[in-house]
Amino acid sequence: MVKIASWNINSVRLRMPLVERLLREEAPDVLCLQEIKTVAEHFPAAELAALGYEHQVIHGQKGYHGVATISRIPLREVSRHDWQDNGEARHVGVELTGPQGQGMVVENVYVPAGGDIPDREQNVKFGQKLDFLERMTRWADTVDRPTLIVGDFNIAPLECDVWSHKQLLKVVSHTPIEVEALARFGDAHGWVDLGRQHIAAPARYFSWWSYRSANWQTNDRGRRLDHMWASPDLAATATAHRVLEPARAWDRPSDHVPLVTEFAL
Repeated sequence: MVKIASWNINSVRLRMPLVERLLREEAPDVLCLQEIKTVAEHFPAAELAALGYEHQVIHGQKGYHGVATISRIPLREVSRHDWQDNGEARHVGVELTGPQGQGMVVENVYVPAGGDIPDREQNVKFGQKLDFLERMTRWADTVDRPTLIVGDFNIAPLECDVWSHKQLLKVVSHTPIEVEALARFGDAHGWVDLGRQHIAAPARYFSWWSYRSANWQTNDRGRRLDHMWASPDLAATATAHRVLEPARAWDRPSDHVPLVTEFAL
């Protein structure tokens, strides 16, 4: 069994106590973090190694973005794509090695949010997001190994992935153009959406609640922005998937919550 978790932590140094809690309570074999907001030399590598996660690949950036994959299973870095074509640290790919890892490839990605206006002519950031997805789709056409891609996709594709489909149709993260772009990515490799494989639509499934909502639990205006998608052969080995929604109520939380999937490799 291999347990893999993914979490947009929104500053790993600020929320290191939450990372420690997740590792203690869930004990994932691999944790993929997004939006670490630090360069590699300031990443809390020693603290995480002391917790048993001595295998680490960090693609960091000062104050913004950044991804990191830490593991109890030996791994090696296999890729570091710049799908936004502007130097931002938004992806790292690793291969899990040794008998337990079985050569699984884990791609950790942080898709750009895309700004506030869903029009590439009026909003450069929205165009960058669509271009990122297009480049990621071209890459997906070349995938030929059992692969898991996880992270903050910043898109809630289904009507039941948002608190109000009608009210969010023109809001970035749920617009038809973004949903269609993500569908093309899914089709490029035949990815299986593990979240919806285990929590079938139209069941409620959110992974993000805005800080702007003072009472996020009562209002429950969430969106499913975080995803774990697998190659068809790897998806067949997934035995369980959970959304750790209570983490949104932890002290000084991220606005995202962790996702966890277990595999019987």
